[in-house]
Amino acid sequence: MIKMARNKSYSSKLRRGKNAKQNKSVPNWVMIKTQRKVSTNPYRYRHWRNQKLKRD
Repeated sequence: MIKMARNKSYSSKLRRGKNAKQNKSVPNWVMIKTQRKVSTNPYRYRHWRNQKLKRD
């Protein structure tokens, strides 16, 4: 569970929670299965301070 401040709409919290879960590295078994062709996660590059979400 991701903790957030209370003064946000519920739909905004759902969107932020989904993007926070996406912001993880690729599992090791995926790299092994694809012979390291898939090694980076395109959603991983977002940082909360540097790059904002599209709709907030």
